[in-house]
Amino acid sequence: MLRPSNAPPVHNDQGFNRKFFLQVIMALVPPFLLIFVVLGSIIMGVATVNQAGAIGAVGATIMAGYRLYEGKGTYRPAILALVSVAAIIILQAVYDLNIRTVTANGNEFVVGLALLASALFLFAVAWSGWRTLKIDDTLKGVMIETAKTTSLVFIILLGAAMLTSAFRGFGGEHYVKEFLTTLPGGFWTQFIVVMLVVFIMGFFLDFIEIAVVVVPIVAPILLADPSANVTAVWLGVMIGLNIQTSFLTPPFGFALFYLRGVADKTIKTLSIYKGVVPFILLQLGALGVVGYYPELVNYLPNRSYLGSFNAPPPKNPKLEACIDEYLLDSFAQERTNIEASIASIKNVNFSLLPDKQAKSMAKVLENADKIYPLLNEAKIALDEEKALIPDYRPIHTRVRELERDIRREVRFIEENKRKFLYAQSGNEVEEMEEITLEIQKHEANIAELEKMIPPEWEGISKKFRGALKKVAKADRLASRAMAEAYEPVTELVAVIDAAPDLEKVTNPLATLVGQAATGDMAMLTEQTKEIEAMLAPLAGGQIVRSDLSKARRIFDKNKQDDREKAIALITSAQSVLATELDWRKNAAQSIRDDLAQYAEDVRLTIGLRSLSRVPKELVTPLSNCQASHRDISLFF
Repeated sequence: MLRPSNAPPVHNDQGFNRKFFLQVIMALVPPFLLIFVVLGSIIMGVATVNQAGAIGAVGATIMAGYRLYEGKGTYRPAILALVSVAAIIILQAVYDLNIRTVTANGNEFVVGLALLASALFLFAVAWSGWRTLKIDDTLKGVMIETAKTTSLVFIILLGAAMLTSAFRGFGGEHYVKEFLTTLPGGFWTQFIVVMLVVFIMGFFLDFIEIAVVVVPIVAPILLADPSANVTAVWLGVMIGLNIQTSFLTPPFGFALFYLRGVADKTIKTLSIYKGVVPFILLQLGALGVVGYYPELVNYLPNRSYLGSFNAPPPKNPKLEACIDEYLLDSFAQERTNIEASIASIKNVNFSLLPDKQAKSMAKVLENADKIYPLLNEAKIALDEEKALIPDYRPIHTRVRELERDIRREVRFIEENKRKFLYAQSGNEVEEMEEITLEIQKHEANIAELEKMIPPEWEGISKKFRGALKKVAKADRLASRAMAEAYEPVTELVAVIDAAPDLEKVTNPLATLVGQAATGDMAMLTEQTKEIEAMLAPLAGGQIVRSDLSKARRIFDKNKQDDREKAIALITSAQSVLATELDWRKNAAQSIRDDLAQYAEDVRLTIGLRSLSRVPKELVTPLSNCQASHRDISLFF
């Protein structure tokens, strides 16, 4: 585009007219649109991989139908398919096409139109498929090549699975783990070694073999290391970027073969090999950047997950560290506002509430006053823990290495004991003596390793564990105080807001009371069930529903002698309903707004852990926090 003269000329006898540009558009736009639909449907979660593959196959069939056919009506199947799809989308957007509710909605005609559009679409696909089948046996050739490719991939997968199973069965995975975990430098040394091995294997092996043979062996080892605590997404992207270089590395890089196939014969293969070196270096540079900045990989998946409909609640253990950091900062920065919100709810008059709700609100105020003292204790405990880390970390690392070596020696002893039993069964005296000496050697090694454990380990470990318990206890108490200072308020607001729906029960309940003395037991049972169903979803409806349930059981058993008891229960429920409506209406006018305002003001602080999902306001900060790798090795 910048220097058109440097581009190869386009052979075009008819000139750059309208027809030429139309041909270019028809050659480029449909494939790009199909790629966008297939990949976009997967990325956006609209379709699964299998469904998206089916969409791609159908789209490719329709495009092949008009690309292969020459003559009148070339684009008719494609146009028919597009019109049919557009009609289905429009009808789906405007009307409810659910077959189960079609009669109730009166959309029989619309559903018929949708079925007709679907039939026309299937006809268009079949029409295009017939063309691809009859013209040059295109469909047959495509299916044969697809079968070959699919078979090749599955044969590779089966072979890789067999190789991996055999490798693990003979203890190969154990030896790989031993090799990696004994390397000095911890996780990053292991990671660099694995990346180097994958890069070298890319010179000689296809990416599929590397992905299905090497990755299942090394990935669990790297992911299990708590010192780096890397995410599977980041590790997968790093390995994927590394494997991607295999397309460029000679002698088996696919991209090199493709380039060799289209390059001029005057260009030597060695020149192609030299030419790809800068691109390989660029990919390795990208690998280094992504490795140094894991946020580039982790941020977007975290943001998509935390901002989705299936977002976890803030009390999710995976979010605990980030939530704790956010809360400590928020309580420090928003202290004035939080204390003002607590003071405002203290001025609310709770005397009009029933005893149960009034006591609950008194407990809310009590716990609200505890929050900052408890948070202060949690901060002090956290500071004590952090102060111990500089002295604890090197000793902890050293002891864990020694314990790892001791476990290895123990495994050697167990293995030799099994060998000893086999030798004993064959009465092989010399071999038994050799094995005994080997066992004694490993036992001596264990004794030496145990002596190398620093004498101060027990004391500092006990002290650090005590600090961890103190932090956990302080955090637990603070979290409980926050929950008990927030959840009862939201529950009370929900109870007050349910008053209009609760009032709808008044007339059915009055009717039930009027018919209870003489009505048919079966009919009374059904009426009671209907009222219970109305009360079930209402906040605080259980207090009215309790007596009704007892009365329903009497009606259901058709106990005429207990009819008076059932009437008394229904009357009691009616009285309870009147009482509930009375105080809820008064509360709605006097204190409801104050309670709701308090709940809203402290929603992201005191009430954060009580929310059912991560709030939108915290998606970005939590995504940033979760995107970084966190060393958790000291907790193990």
